[in-house]
Amino acid sequence: MRACAMSDDPHFFSWDDRRDIAHPGDRDHTLAFAVEHFLNCAKEAIKTHEYFAVALSGGSTPKKIFELLASPSYSGEIDWTKVLLFWGDERAVAPTDPDSNFRMAMDAGLKTLSIPPPHIFRMEAEQDIQENARLYEAKIKEVLGSRPFDLVMLGMGEDGHTASLFPGTQALTEKTALAVANEVPQKKTWRMTLTYPCINAARNIAIYVLGKSKAEMIGRVFLESHEPPYPVSLIGTPHNKALWVLDSEAATLLLKR
Repeated sequence: MRACAMSDDPHFFSWDDRRDIAHPGDRDHTLAFAVEHFLNCAKEAIKTHEYFAVALSGGSTPKKIFELLASPSYSGEIDWTKVLLFWGDERAVAPTDPDSNFRMAMDAGLKTLSIPPPHIFRMEAEQDIQENARLYEAKIKEVLGSRPFDLVMLGMGEDGHTASLFPGTQALTEKTALAVANEVPQKKTWRMTLTYPCINAARNIAIYVLGKSKAEMIGRVFLESHEPPYPVSLIGTPHNKALWVLDSEAATLLLKR
């Protein structure tokens, strides 16, 4: 259990040896919890080794988290000059494209913070994606050395994917690389993504799932056995648990147990 997981929260509990769950309440309470968790992870990392390395996620929930972090209520909580921004996955689009995870994070407010440009490491997935995935892995190793990410932010798709680890794709079998180019036939495209070896080594792993549209898949992931398992089901290990941050709507089936 990680120190920044706020395990003294009454809405926090251990599900199994690989997963903890936080269900702070409605959407607003859950977003507030996610922001506090992010800041706690950052403060702990900066205190122990002078920087905070985070891999960001795309999606509507991380967008709201970024907006809150950049707001006057939270932006002064940490020293942003010591933050290193990486990404967990990226679409094969230019950084100016509306579908870019990089653009979303920057436009959501991160560009207004005092993060030095050399501390921002976007995934260059718009061309030569296989070579650039190799270069991204090399950059992670160059910047972090033997240390893992301090926090990897993730979401969950309604098909059970996370990052760009989609059902049935080659990246699910990767055992050593930290980042790969992943062909996603169901989307008719390629994506760049961090891999299980990289994600599951992170000091903190947070999976944010909000809204009633995700409740059915949450029930499948936690209450049923599937072979092969959904990609998101393989996040977290007995040595490094993942924290699932669920609002009341997403957690409906779990709270009925």
